Amino acid sequence: PMGSERTEIRKRQMATTPETPAAQAQLSTGNRGSNACCFCWCCCCSCSCLTVRNQEEERARRTSHELQAEGIPNCEESPAPTLEEVNAWAQSFDKLMLTPAGRNAFREFLRTEFSEENMLFWMACEELKQESNKSVIEEKARLIYEDYISILSPKEVSLDSRVREVINRNMLEPSQHTFDDAQLQIYTLMHRDSYPRFMNSAIYKDLLQSLSEKSIEA
Repeated sequence: PMGSERTEIRKRQMATTPETPAAQAQLSTGNRGSNACCFCWCCCCSCSCLTVRNQEEERARRTSHELQAEGIPNCEESPAPTLEEVNAWAQSFDKLMLTPAGRNAFREFLRTEFSEENMLFWMACEELKQESNKSVIEEKARLIYEDYISILSPKEVSLDSRVREVINRNMLEPSQHTFDDAQLQIYTLMHRDSYPRFMNSAIYKDLLQSLSEKSIEA
């Protein structure tokens, strides 16, 4: 009968062609073995290599911040701020940045936001401006570039492409003003972005309250 012939033909086809789509997928998966995720073409979120990579990147970020805190002085040397000084910080960002005590308090806040490198860069630029010896200027400029401008540094500050081009040109012959444009951009960034949050932070409010209480007691 025709039906039995068709059944027989189908059986022979299945015997000679075992690689059904499901079987092919299984074989393909088996061939890739334990490293299959490293060749995942779809880059799906369930791919284990991406999970491992994300964990490693997060660990690297934490490590960079830990390393950043090591070997860096916690603060500039300065007398304790007065109540009048702390009140003045609320009047303008310039007044905050004018005193070591203000910079120390602001830097402490930036550290909680993992953006302390902005203050460190600004301070390094101020220090560079005080130098007059050519060889010292060149060495300090190189260190500033490596620490805060290089994309390989964990302390890299955020600068636009125009300012980076200016720095690269200036580095051909470094001077006290090699980073002036970059310093201004970072100063503006701290002023507009971080300063308002600092004024509403527990660090500032607690300091203000502590000095106010001492003033009342006196």
